[in-house]
Amino acid sequence: MGDETEATRLRTAIGKPIFNPVLKSWVGAGVTDYEMYLRTSDLLALQTAHEDLTDSDELMFQIVHQAQEIWLKLLAHELVDVVGELDSHALWEVSARLARVARIADCLAEELRVLETMTPDTYQVIRRSLGQGSGQESPGFNAVLTAAEYVAAALDRLLEREGIALTDVYGATPPQHLKRVCELLVDLDERFQMWLVGHFMLVRRTIGVGRGVNALDGVPTAVLTGRMTKPLFRKLWQSRTELTASWHAGGGYAPGAERSSR
Repeated sequence: MGDETEATRLRTAIGKPIFNPVLKSWVGAGVTDYEMYLRTSDLLALQTAHEDLTDSDELMFQIVHQAQEIWLKLLAHELVDVVGELDSHALWEVSARLARVARIADCLAEELRVLETMTPDTYQVIRRSLGQGSGQESPGFNAVLTAAEYVAAALDRLLEREGIALTDVYGATPPQHLKRVCELLVDLDERFQMWLVGHFMLVRRTIGVGRGVNALDGVPTAVLTGRMTKPLFRKLWQSRTELTASWHAGGGYAPGAERSSR
């Protein structure tokens, strides 16, 4: 009982303004420059109040999904700029931005793993309050898919201006600046697909994947296996299969054969 009382006191304390000894002022009332710029009062009021949670883990469930939407918003925002930079041939800027968006995609995948600490019985409790919610309804997810279509079209326009086919980007004498952009797009696409793989595994360990197992929107969970391998930039992946189809074994060394120095 004593521990519960202390926990209750702590919860009350962190829910109110707290005195910061370094600043020698109170924070948490939403009046400091930091709080006003980030709108922390609005941000931290977006979650269900503790006393209304169906389970303590529901706060984690809600926050992770809200954070995912914020990251997806940023990812879509960055991809819009990639379109403009591709069209203006600002390829250094494209490279720098794509390196950034790959890290954003890493954040998406890594924070999703926090939800793996929730056991399936706990999720079954939380699930009763989710209506028919589906990840397909995610504004951020759909914004990224839309932005990726525009990026793919901008890449096509870039290659057309350069007078080169996509498979020739990986030819004997590839244009390195174009090859770099293409590989960075593949980096992003791979990370995005790995995020979807992580989501599949999360679904699998919370409600299961199999015949008769449906998501809240009524869609069988088994369809997720197809979604997680659907790329953002299909042509970049297709170029791999085309290269392999035209590959021949001649010109190599037999395994174990002595190789002459060059």
